[in-house]
Amino acid sequence: MSTKPRSIPRPLVRVNQWVIVLSVVAAWLSGLYWILAIPLAAGLLGLFTGFNPVIRLARLFLRKPASSYIPEDWNEQQFNQTIAVVCLSVGLVSYIQQWTTTAYIFTALVGTAAFVAILGFCVGCFMRYQLLRLRRAYKS
Repeated sequence: MSTKPRSIPRPLVRVNQWVIVLSVVAAWLSGLYWILAIPLAAGLLGLFTGFNPVIRLARLFLRKPASSYIPEDWNEQQFNQTIAVVCLSVGLVSYIQQWTTTAYIFTALVGTAAFVAILGFCVGCFMRYQLLRLRRAYKS
């Protein structure tokens, strides 16, 4: 029996990150804040059902077998997706309530974190690592 950790190919994670970044930028430039519902709905579906339509669609365009790409840890990605869903939700609700400053803060947080992850540093992974480290320190 294989105990191989669950993973997601890096190109699929990158597509999901780009969808977040481009949705935030499109919402800011167009004023059509409902665009944020696209990555929000995909993220919610991914968290609650395991089916992220953005990732599923992107999988169709992989040129090699999924296992040949650099793997991203599934648990870390779930943690990151949870943060993204929270920020997108607060941002979207804030736009609806016309709390513009709050909307910009939370969409900037998620957009910046996704863009920085594309560049190579995962803020959510760092946060998760620190939380796990603190949890272990308190247990011992």
